[in-house]
Amino acid sequence: MSWYLTVLKKYAVFSGRARRKEYWMFVLFNVIIGFVLGFIEGLAGGPGVLGGIYGLAVLIPGVAVSVRRLQDTNRSGWWLLIGLVPLIGSIVLLVFMIQDGQPGENQYGPNPKLVEHSP
Repeated sequence: MSWYLTVLKKYAVFSGRARRKEYWMFVLFNVIIGFVLGFIEGLAGGPGVLGGIYGLAVLIPGVAVSVRRLQDTNRSGWWLLIGLVPLIGSIVLLVFMIQDGQPGENQYGPNPKLVEHSP
């Protein structure tokens, strides 16, 4: 849960780097919350407004953590636009997000794994 809250605290921070764990925990919590909201709306017979509002609320933090994740692999955040290419773009983005970050410092900042563990 702390990883999810960390992303929300960095609401529109597009600079720096994000670990795989930070990115994937954010994705996991979004999926879980989406299912819960969909279930609640299904029981209530609602039109899906809660899910739409939640989606809009986490849109900017989701893009920001995705850009930081790409920067951790030493790629520009503009690579996120490749997701607009049907099927192939999503597969390429998935591969980029799964890859380990660049060890050491890169042009986007220090390695987040080393920063968290330093005293």
